[in-house]
Amino acid sequence: MKRNKPRSFRFRNFSRKQLQILTWWIPDYSPYADHDMIIADGSVRSGKTIAMITGFILWSQKNFENEAFIIASKSAGALKRNILRPMLQILQTLGLPSHYDRQENLIEVGSNTYYLFGANNEAAQDVLQGLTAAGALADEAALFPESFWTQMQARCSVRGSRIWANCNPGPPRHWLKADYIDQAEERHILHLHLTMRDNLSLAPEVRERYERAFRGIWYKRFILGLWVAAEGAVYDMLDLDRHVVGRPGCVVQQMPDRLQGFRRYAVGVDYGTASVTTFWLLGIGVDNRLYFVDRWRWDAREKMQSRTDIELVGDLITWLRKNEVYPGSIHIPNDAASLLAQAYRQRTLDIQAGRRSYLAGITAADQSPGSVLDGIRDIASLLAQDRLLFAPHLVKEGALDEWISFVWDPKFQEQGIDKVLKANDHDPDGGRYAVTGSKIHWYRNIPGFTMD
Repeated sequence: MKRNKPRSFRFRNFSRKQLQILTWWIPDYSPYADHDMIIADGSVRSGKTIAMITGFILWSQKNFENEAFIIASKSAGALKRNILRPMLQILQTLGLPSHYDRQENLIEVGSNTYYLFGANNEAAQDVLQGLTAAGALADEAALFPESFWTQMQARCSVRGSRIWANCNPGPPRHWLKADYIDQAEERHILHLHLTMRDNLSLAPEVRERYERAFRGIWYKRFILGLWVAAEGAVYDMLDLDRHVVGRPGCVVQQMPDRLQGFRRYAVGVDYGTASVTTFWLLGIGVDNRLYFVDRWRWDAREKMQSRTDIELVGDLITWLRKNEVYPGSIHIPNDAASLLAQAYRQRTLDIQAGRRSYLAGITAADQSPGSVLDGIRDIASLLAQDRLLFAPHLVKEGALDEWISFVWDPKFQEQGIDKVLKANDHDPDGGRYAVTGSKIHWYRNIPGFTMD
């Protein structure tokens, strides 16, 4: 097996709370050395992850030999980006040789083995069964299914095992907050709350940039680090005077040129056979802003007539032809199987006929709860930074009415779950599919965004 030789990690000064994360497990030094778990929550960019990775490595290497450990994050992609990459660099800096086995998803350090897991759905717990572990590092733990967390705890049965967890806050009645953080003392858990000011390596201008990037509920959670409920309008930062091109408060007074002003187009589709189907056309501007250029909508209840899948695919092609756009990608919900099948069928017919297809970029859009929340957060951040704007005619056509009346479901907040009310959601959902589906093509050019 080929040895990894990542570049070394440059440690900066640690804050008091970061040092506490590094050292809480040391006997005769820390008053918390006999605790079973550490949970560090708080704002983004607070330095909790790096301190936790470093502390976890030092603790596991100091106390165990020939043991297995769990390292988990909300998805395989997030784990590689947030944990694996800095972990390999930190190991290099600490002078600890490592083997990373991509096929088996594990890292070997000394005699210990660290197994890597994505915890993105309820079925993820199944991969933990049968594993006996001496500890676990849980990154973004508030995004785990509770079943995965429970199984992870059960697997850590070696004497002296500990769980290390970090997260950004969620709803106040979230299971991690209610059952662990709020009961930290009686459950022998060290709970630490960090903000961006606990990260001494973060430049003031970077901190200010992040503070500008969030508004409303996301500002309270990701900047202030508070466990607060999502209440009221989902996009409470949406301001027609500010986010509609040409309005007095908008940073852009004229829509970009259709041919020269956009690097790429994407379409988001929300599908309902007996309700509403919408198409949203998103342009990625050369000015590194996103623009909703046009929208098509069919309300079967209002028109008292449903559209077949064949008719809807025809409507989509006609609409794209009218806009003179061949989109780079078209994102249709993955549960709209019949519409996806018809779109694929039409694309095949176009190719066989030797004509350029408007449907070349058809793809299935992820509708998992985590993906929905990630998309809502991305749109909220784009709006907060004036990076997502709407064409003027969309207001006149009422296309933003649902965006404004789109609200959180208060019943689910009582269960500690962020979920939107299933009403007035067709247009926001269609727009979200376009934004998240095309993210790979714009995120690098807009500060504060990473791929999940």
